[in-house]
Amino acid sequence: MKSPAKPTPATPTRTGLPSSGVAAFIEKVNALGESRVPGRQGRLLFALDATMSRQPTWDLACKLQAEMFEAVAGTQKLQVQLLYFRGFGECRASKWVPDAAGLARIMTGIQCRGGNTQIGKVFSHARAEHARQRINAVVFVGDALEENIDRLAQQAGELGLLGCPIFIFHEGHDAAAEAAFREFARVSKGAYARFDANAPRELAALFRAVAAFAAGGKAALKLQQNTTAKLLLQQLS
Repeated sequence: MKSPAKPTPATPTRTGLPSSGVAAFIEKVNALGESRVPGRQGRLLFALDATMSRQPTWDLACKLQAEMFEAVAGTQKLQVQLLYFRGFGECRASKWVPDAAGLARIMTGIQCRGGNTQIGKVFSHARAEHARQRINAVVFVGDALEENIDRLAQQAGELGLLGCPIFIFHEGHDAAAEAAFREFARVSKGAYARFDANAPRELAALFRAVAAFAAGGKAALKLQQNTTAKLLLQQLS
């Protein structure tokens, strides 16, 4: 079962997030090319660990999820699917929806339940969906890892080869999970950032950056200069 590790001190930046999280995240997103075919809607898979250890921050996740798509609301350029795992082998995916409100309604009906992580199912589902129609990005929010790391890294790397980057938002300070999550982000050509409940505005800005990237690549990111993401996105130029 999950056991907390001793927190590792991090140097705060002007955004309030650890420099290792923000700097690496922005650098990775900046290095990515165009994420979707012109004229076609972007697709983003939003995956969540809904096991019991996530219960204290579930409401925050729901709130940030809504803000995440604020930047692309009404553009009809992004479809989102919610996938979550919890309990004993339960892993469910929603339909693809074109707006944040639809996804928020689904999330508010989910309750966290005890159980082990099922990240392998997340990656397998992403690959299957990508085979049907391109997924432009996968977002995963979680706090722990209780599966075979090498097997998951292989799956993440295969998604990277298919052009489907994984953006991982890590809650807490589990050192083993952090090392694995960073590796999954690296091999998939995605990015890693801390899910910091103490810096909700900065976290929401990072979420919106991923949504904008999935909807329209770096060109879409440049349109976010008037949002709370301004300090982060100006580093992408």
